[in-house]
Amino acid sequence: MRSRSLGRTGLNVSPIGFGAFKIGRNQNIKYPSGYDLPDDAAAGRILNAVLDAGVTYIDTAPAYGLSEERIGQHLAGRRDEFVLSSKIGETFENGVSTYSFSSESIRTSVERSLQRLKTDRLDAVFIHSDGRDLEILHDTDAVPTLQDLKQAGLVRAIGLSGKTPAGAEAALAWADLLMIEYHLEDRSHEAVLHRAAEAGIGVVIKKGLAAGHLSAEDALSFLLSDAAVGSVVVGSLNLDHIHANIAIADTVDQKLSSTD
Repeated sequence: MRSRSLGRTGLNVSPIGFGAFKIGRNQNIKYPSGYDLPDDAAAGRILNAVLDAGVTYIDTAPAYGLSEERIGQHLAGRRDEFVLSSKIGETFENGVSTYSFSSESIRTSVERSLQRLKTDRLDAVFIHSDGRDLEILHDTDAVPTLQDLKQAGLVRAIGLSGKTPAGAEAALAWADLLMIEYHLEDRSHEAVLHRAAEAGIGVVIKKGLAAGHLSAEDALSFLLSDAAVGSVVVGSLNLDHIHANIAIADTVDQKLSSTD
């Protein structure tokens, strides 16, 4: 896969990213069907196979159960091979999500993520919104605390993983990156997606397959044909599916290259 730049961050990533939710959590999910959580050995095989296949972007979060610990356990020795993003704001314990956007909780969250991931830096950290995008951005410590952590060198790029176009629009004033839900059945973020790209803000797509409700070929071809999209994060435990997604990305890339 030919890498794409994430805005002006200096980060270059594969157009298919690996969403590490399923290697760490299978409770309270929004996928069409349930799945068994892989054991440690299986999680390690998946993670290493993802990198071997050419994926250079992995996204995780404290709310993804064992995900951060497993990435640290199995990929610490390959840390320079991929861009790594995590999040702040949401924790998931005993089957329940809780949210906090205080400065203290954010700093504690980042320190814990660094320890679990066995790394000295996070390439990107997103605010993990619970849907109250504007309230979180305007009335909590989230943005200034992330800016301080970036200034301190613990985080390279900061952004919002929100739920509303209004939240994404408001984040354009400070964010290096946006993570947005965008796909063939929900194009509500389309305008702000392109405004972000024009402003040099990197765009990462989440739920691009509508949580498994869209065919990978149709969904990924649509998303990756748009130069404003930096990477589409897809979570899968099936290596055949991962390789098929990569093949789709390569086909789109060849078509784009032929028109350059």
